Amino acid sequence: METNKTKDGTINLSYPMLAKSNYTAWAMKMKVYIQAHGVWDAIQPKDPKGIVEEKIDKVALAAIYQGIPEDVLLSPADKENAKDAWEAIKAMCLGADRVKKARVQTLKAEFESLQMKDNESLDDFYMKMNGIVANIRALGEVIEENYLVKKLLRVVPTKFLQIASTIEQFGDLEKMSVEEAVGSLKAHEE
Repeated sequence: METNKTKDGTINLSYPMLAKSNYTAWAMKMKVYIQAHGVWDAIQPKDPKGIVEEKIDKVALAAIYQGIPEDVLLSPADKENAKDAWEAIKAMCLGADRVKKARVQTLKAEFESLQMKDNESLDDFYMKMNGIVANIRALGEVIEENYLVKKLLRVVPTKFLQIASTIEQFGDLEKMSVEEAVGSLKAHEE
């Protein structure tokens, strides 16, 4: 994710490259890049019945092509607009609906079996947990924040049990964010 400033003050963005294992991160970064160009409406229009200007569509399509390797180019190449190209790449990377559901189930099982090790730092565990959740959400599944907080408090090692119990008793777990729970645990850790 590199930026280069030119003599005239414009900024050139180096697009992230899609790989077999990075679709979720790639899609998030590409969305921001395409938004930065002001052409995200070509992919996700505010008015679904509105017509996207051809120039806006072509800029969005060019941005998509910048972020995909040549061997993937054939998948969206026959699409007439940026939205269809985006959806083709998404379908290719996330797979058919049945495969998608199986992937969600695998990720949910991985999430459920996730346990924090005694020697693992809170930051490392949170990053691991957050990565799995991001992949599940990218597949269209909804995971509520309060569920994540409760999971976190259930899987902490014994050195955190006292603070986890205090958070459960006196905190509003229905409104607490995972970041708040991690912050409370980290304050106790230090």
